[in-house]
Amino acid sequence: MSCNMHWLCKMFRIESGWLILVSHGNIEQGKQVIIINEIVRLNEDPNVQGLALDLPESLYSSKVLNAVKPEKDVDGLSDVNLGRLVRGDAYDCLVPPTVCAVMELLEDLGETFYHSGKKVLLVGASGAVGAALQCMLQREGATTLSCRWKAPELQTKLNHADVVIVGSTKPDDVPVSWIKPGTTIISCSRDLVSGKRQKQNYGQQNNHAAENAVGSLAIAMRMQNMVKNIERWIQSQQYRKWDLRCLKLQLLSPVPSDIEISRAQSPKAVDVLAKEIGLLTDEVEIYGQTKAKVRLSLLERLKDQPDGKYVLVAGITPTPLGEGKSTVTIGLVQALTAHLNINSFACLRQPSQGPTFGVKGGAAGGGYAQVIPMEEFNLHLTGDIHAITAANNLLAAAIDARILHENTQSDKALYNRLVPVVNGVRGFSAIQFARLRRLGISKTDPGTLTEEEINKFARLDIDPSTITWQRVVDTNDRFLRKITVGQANTEKGFVRQAQFDIAVASEIMAILALTTSLQDMKERLGKMVVANDKKGEPVTAEDLGVTGALAVLMKDAIKPTLMQTLEGTPVFVHAGPFANIAHGNSSVLADKIALKLVGEKGFVVTEAGFGADIGMEKFFNIKCRASGLVPSVVVLVATVRALKMHGGGPNVTAGAPLKKEYTEENLQLVADGCCNLQKQIQITQLFGVPVVVALNVFKTDSPAEIDLVCKIAKRSGAFDAVPCDHWSAGGRGAVKLAQAVERRFRFLTQIIAQKVYGAQDIELSPTAQSQVDRYTRQGFGNLPICMAKTHLSLSHQPERKGVPTGFILPISDVRASIGAGFIYPLVGTMSTMPGLPTRPCFYDIDLDPITEQVKGLF
Repeated sequence: MSCNMHWLCKMFRIESGWLILVSHGNIEQGKQVIIINEIVRLNEDPNVQGLALDLPESLYSSKVLNAVKPEKDVDGLSDVNLGRLVRGDAYDCLVPPTVCAVMELLEDLGETFYHSGKKVLLVGASGAVGAALQCMLQREGATTLSCRWKAPELQTKLNHADVVIVGSTKPDDVPVSWIKPGTTIISCSRDLVSGKRQKQNYGQQNNHAAENAVGSLAIAMRMQNMVKNIERWIQSQQYRKWDLRCLKLQLLSPVPSDIEISRAQSPKAVDVLAKEIGLLTDEVEIYGQTKAKVRLSLLERLKDQPDGKYVLVAGITPTPLGEGKSTVTIGLVQALTAHLNINSFACLRQPSQGPTFGVKGGAAGGGYAQVIPMEEFNLHLTGDIHAITAANNLLAAAIDARILHENTQSDKALYNRLVPVVNGVRGFSAIQFARLRRLGISKTDPGTLTEEEINKFARLDIDPSTITWQRVVDTNDRFLRKITVGQANTEKGFVRQAQFDIAVASEIMAILALTTSLQDMKERLGKMVVANDKKGEPVTAEDLGVTGALAVLMKDAIKPTLMQTLEGTPVFVHAGPFANIAHGNSSVLADKIALKLVGEKGFVVTEAGFGADIGMEKFFNIKCRASGLVPSVVVLVATVRALKMHGGGPNVTAGAPLKKEYTEENLQLVADGCCNLQKQIQITQLFGVPVVVALNVFKTDSPAEIDLVCKIAKRSGAFDAVPCDHWSAGGRGAVKLAQAVERRFRFLTQIIAQKVYGAQDIELSPTAQSQVDRYTRQGFGNLPICMAKTHLSLSHQPERKGVPTGFILPISDVRASIGAGFIYPLVGTMSTMPGLPTRPCFYDIDLDPITEQVKGLF
């Protein structure tokens, strides 16, 4: 094919993704830059697996030769390739074709060098080819000398040489008589190799290899190099065994703060980590030094690779004291990979800015079981939540704008603006054709629609009172729970009540977490129901014509982000739906990619938000249905002090010292609180999955308390119960937990309120009943249920700890995430926009203007 630099060179694409760059004529030195730029472009072309150069002698500069990527260097002339040749890395290097041809001819001519004392003289053979020739000849035992044509000692060297290899055209002033009779002469100048013959006379008495023999043979050897390179490329596409260098921990006592531990460790460069776990260069998009996006093309490359084992980390009902699910998740993979030499991947959710600056703080784990750098993990990451915010609010703007335009324009004016004349041509866009098909209109010419068809096409007739799509912001802002929009005069009196939700509550976040491909995400985005029309029919994002734009905003967010633990093991961070107001799990795509990368004997450990009654239940009933993945075991996290609170311990105030019930041994409180642990084990067993209880150990826990929890857990049906101190010891402190992990699974048929929460019954408010009736009528009645409920209790009342029973579960409202694929009832007074406390975390978060380091994150 020709390119935009046709006046300089021509390129010809040949079979199997090879490209030969051919240049003709005399070209100024400055024009080398153009050739180098073209080489660089071809280096990045995934459809080109090899690059061969055929240029005039003057253009074979070091800069040009080294511009070719070593893995695409068919001619083997780059410094990297020559270095490998000198070291003897036969698999990793390619011998230059001309050199191969010379060695082959010498063998055919019966030349042997070991113990023969024969001398080989290289004349006019400089640069990469000369260096490669010397290397190969010396490897065969030859004594080699080199000389320039103009060197004063040339005659002497020619008189003593047994073999002369000519690398460039012999000058006329060098007589043939300088070469002793019987000398073997091989000419391998580039002019000959490229097919430009210039007859040279080296005398009748010499064993002269025919000039065109080297050229023809070199072309064949180049083809052989192409075959070898394509074989290496095919091999590179297969699953690779990990070659992971784990990082050492410098454990301190007492344990420093999380951010101090994070900063004390020097993370590996993310491109190094990517290579260690078998990712290819073109599958990774680098974001700074420690983060990278991983492209979904990996799933196609490794589609035949068996999945690894799948492990879910869940917890007891959360308390303000914390249970440490993320810390267990990280500690477990550090134990598996850094201490047991088993491939493992952690898959975590991206933390929302709301809790980070609100009450909870960061979500990178803690102590010596963290994702690093923790400030990058907790703040912005690679911008996925910002992309969700932009997409969500674009759709919200489209809804209100459409209502305004329909209220203020005639059918004809509206239609003319929706289908305008562009450059004299009027046509429907692809998404408008899709709407025409849904309406049963088969016409393709905008000018042929009837007035009735124009009305159907142009008017969505959205009923403002039924709009369920809200604007979002990733901040806890209680004053946005109810707002009024449209108050400016330009909105012509279209005023309505609306609200903001927190960004991670957006249905787009749920879709990101559940989608299986870019195409699947686009289809789910189009199906999102945002309101009803005045006939009671659902209005979707597809109807508004915004699906493609949403997909564009989300095209990078769909790729999981690669990071690492304190011990240098890999972590995927992707998606971040809350578990109380959404389904509370990281993405299906991150899990699927990780399961391929770890290999058949490896482990992928993912975490479900809040307690087993919320995050884990939704993991099985929503995430597993979307992914088709089969988890092997559930690790249920508990702490002695959290169990004491469930057993009736006093309330805890943030920032205040813990009361003695939590710092001194109290076996009765522990035993009473284990009712919550037992209930969560029972919930897990509903899914037929073996449970391993991970008891996060604190220094205030007594041996008797730890032993009591483990005994009760095993008696209640846990496969095993293991005390863990990875917070203070890193992966080494979770080795016993790692050894306890096994596999098994089955699905649950769900009646969540009674079986999971322990409610006597449910009570639907009139609003909720109306919504249930509407969604049933619209055909959404069989979708899974995703309960939006407080995470602080099995019931709807946060203050009720332990295992409440006999209560009525009130359903105040029911909403639909049709694109994500579930219905979510709002239990009690559940809000989709959290509020800030009196003293938020942001009081302690600051930036050092000199070092640019973040302070106060935890």
